Amino acid sequence: MRPNSAPQTAEEDGAAARQPAFTRLAARRHLGSGSIDTIEAVAAEVPVALVYNGVSHVVMMATPQDLADFALGFSLSEGILRRPGELGDLEIVEDANGIEVRMTIDKLRFAKLAKRRRNLTGRTGCGICGLDSLEAVLRPLPALAAQPTPSLDSVRRALAALPEAQRINRETHSIHAAAWADREGELLLLREDVGRHNALDKLIGAMAQAEMDPAAGFVLITSRCSVEMVQKAVTLGMPCLVAISAPTTLALRLASEAGLTLIALARADSLTIYSEGKPA
Repeated sequence: MRPNSAPQTAEEDGAAARQPAFTRLAARRHLGSGSIDTIEAVAAEVPVALVYNGVSHVVMMATPQDLADFALGFSLSEGILRRPGELGDLEIVEDANGIEVRMTIDKLRFAKLAKRRRNLTGRTGCGICGLDSLEAVLRPLPALAAQPTPSLDSVRRALAALPEAQRINRETHSIHAAAWADREGELLLLREDVGRHNALDKLIGAMAQAEMDPAAGFVLITSRCSVEMVQKAVTLGMPCLVAISAPTTLALRLASEAGLTLIALARADSLTIYSEGKPA
């Protein structure tokens, strides 16, 4: 298992947010008729503003880790950028109110972004709040190319490796993860966040920086499979999405239309295939 084997991100090179992913706090735990004093790890949740060419586009509540990955992944999965090379400078700036990720992007892409008239304050990891039309919510998705479907053994192998790879969640028990596995089920990369959309965007950004092929494996998420998760996976060309929880009807419809293999309610002893993509 190599969940953190990607090359260094900008944050690891010194642009990291200084806030920790969690804090240990004193608490009192009640057990039956008694109680004990304890120290609990509590996940961080901070406002993170994504700023493009000096204009704040969105504020998300997020875990203050891997923010360079988050900013790039969000930009790609939301169609703001078509490829990583359209992102220029990236700077992470903290103040008393939160964190800004300041990006310089291609002028043409910024002009198209301005036309979308999107300026939102998201709840934890919300990927759709604030869009101003039904057409913007259900944006056209590309048809996925035919790819081999991962075997059930591969999916189970990835599921078995997931808990050990979730380092922040092992401490806090409150953090989502998105992981990338090869076709054999080996976890190659994992990112965590208090928001499920954020975790997937962080993974997408990390994969882009590592130049990993999004068609050469499958993505595993620790949350329900909503429409935004399908949109992000399809936009990046990921052929298979595996979710630990259940899907929604709209997520299933879009997955089927795009040719995305969608596996949900994934457990060590059972899983459900809701949509099968095109076989290679």
